[in-house]
Amino acid sequence: MSPALPRGKVVLALLTLYLVWGSTYLGIRVALEGFPPLFMAGTRYVLAGGLLYAFLRLRGAPRPSAREWGGALLVGTLLVAGNALVSVSEQWVSSGLAAVVIASMPLWAVLLAGLWGEWPSRREWTGLAVGLAGVALLQGGGELRASPLGAALLVVSTWSWALGSMWSRRLPLPGGPMGSAAEMLGGGAAWLAVSLAAGDRLAGVPAVRPLAAFVYLTVFGSLLAFSAYTWLLRHVRPALATSYAYVNPVVAVGLGALAGEPVGARAVGALALILCGVGIVAARRAPAAAPAAEP
Repeated sequence: MSPALPRGKVVLALLTLYLVWGSTYLGIRVALEGFPPLFMAGTRYVLAGGLLYAFLRLRGAPRPSAREWGGALLVGTLLVAGNALVSVSEQWVSSGLAAVVIASMPLWAVLLAGLWGEWPSRREWTGLAVGLAGVALLQGGGELRASPLGAALLVVSTWSWALGSMWSRRLPLPGGPMGSAAEMLGGGAAWLAVSLAAGDRLAGVPAVRPLAAFVYLTVFGSLLAFSAYTWLLRHVRPALATSYAYVNPVVAVGLGALAGEPVGARAVGALALILCGVGIVAARRAPAAAPAAEP
């Protein structure tokens, strides 16, 4: 992290990801009671991106250039794919377990960053190893073996999100919040088109419970947390920006337990390891990563 970067702003952005995205796994499960998964993912990002784009334009922000729209479409499609595939997988696996599998994403992210010359430090490798050991311990129950399609979709989701995250640092993208708006609009529109092409339609007006979950996912999960994530990607090292994936299982498993999903003693030790891994990664202080290329 750059010494000139306000520590409080970084902490606030990280807490937003840790708490909000940890809760969205249960939110997705509830929203699936009234929405098709791909339709839900595409629509929530189109709405969130559209609202943010309109707000920024009203405040005088310039329109993205054609090159910036192209970069935003590519990155947004990869990032929204990560969310869309999680939504599909939660038709068969629990919300807590989905968060556990997604916790492997930082490993792929730092490896992909290494291909561009930004390999993790020894301390970061240690933190990643400790966190993933907790993830492996937390899995335990064999639910993934009973849902091979759900497991496969979750793994592809982690690869897509990691690739989109690291690529976003090298592509021409709009600066500031406009980058988040363009990525959400482009990626959401791409996956909404896939959903409609696949024949997804609302069977009727959703009930209050799934509709409330959808609004929460759109406002907090997409508009607020996605913007915080893209800001972190431009200002801190990949291992810290993606450390939310370790904390999310803590929140997701806890909320899942309150909603009736099973959680045992194994989870307690696993979550301790996960939090320890986050602490090791977060303790790394280094210069800010290079921002995305200018047009």
